[in-house]
Amino acid sequence: MTTPDAPAPDLSAAPAGLLSRYLAGDPRALARALTLAEAGRPAARPLLRAARARGTRSVVVGVTGSPGSGKSTLTSALIATLRARGQRVAVLAVDPSSPYSGGAILGDRIRMLRHHADPGVFVRSLASRGALGGLSARTMSVLALLEGAGFDWVILETVGVGQSEVDVAAVCDHTLLVVTPAGGDGVQAFKAGIMEIADVIAVNKADLPGAERTVRELLAAQGLGHHDADTWFAPVRRTVASRDEGMEPLIAAIEQHRAHLGEHGLLARRAHRAEYEVRSLVQERLLSRAREVSADLYARVARGELDADAVADTLMNAEQAAGT
Repeated sequence: MTTPDAPAPDLSAAPAGLLSRYLAGDPRALARALTLAEAGRPAARPLLRAARARGTRSVVVGVTGSPGSGKSTLTSALIATLRARGQRVAVLAVDPSSPYSGGAILGDRIRMLRHHADPGVFVRSLASRGALGGLSARTMSVLALLEGAGFDWVILETVGVGQSEVDVAAVCDHTLLVVTPAGGDGVQAFKAGIMEIADVIAVNKADLPGAERTVRELLAAQGLGHHDADTWFAPVRRTVASRDEGMEPLIAAIEQHRAHLGEHGLLARRAHRAEYEVRSLVQERLLSRAREVSADLYARVARGELDADAVADTLMNAEQAAGT
């Protein structure tokens, strides 16, 4: 931990030997590599190339659901079950950034403290940095490094469900939707379009009244719309994450979906992830360029002295000129 009098860490270049230590499985090297990647430093690029060249195929699961549905508790219960199988697990918990201070609590790891001394578990928090899809533009880089580190499972926990927060489906192999009974979560999932991206559904806190009704509603909703012979109907599983109940059937449902996708399906999803990563980085750079525009220019647009489209075109042309 950096003390108030200590100099800030230099992220401009990777420390000597970091790549070899990362490839050797050093958790401290992994942590430093993740810091470089999250900061978008050029020093992270050789690490990312090495991670992707390994061709490791972790089971990457995105966990999404409304706040209070128990995503973090369920993730902790999943870790316990997977570790009992002897599998190594990495967790990337994305926390929302404040629109005012820009800070994030990064507190999801608090619910996973029981695994803090387990060398087979690695938990990392990541601020969303205001990303509309609930995922930071650097999420994919961090995921790639975790996969390259050789974890059997990588669990990505998003900030919460909403109409713009379906991006998790673009970056994960499997999307796990967590809902609760009698809370309106099922109806909200239909409205927000989350049902369309859910590969597996967990009705968490299934010991509460209304659980059976929620299960029936979710199953019935999947029967709506057009379906063909290859349509995957998301299995609905009951869980009580606070007591580690229902984890084995939940994991089995994820594994069934993986078998359904097959090698071709997994490769297609990885291609979509690469597309999403490039688009996110382009968006991040354009937004950074937009922040450099003077406040006076925005004021002139507001007064009608300038055309917003023309200013946007100017920003795009400036970005293209900078890249040549």
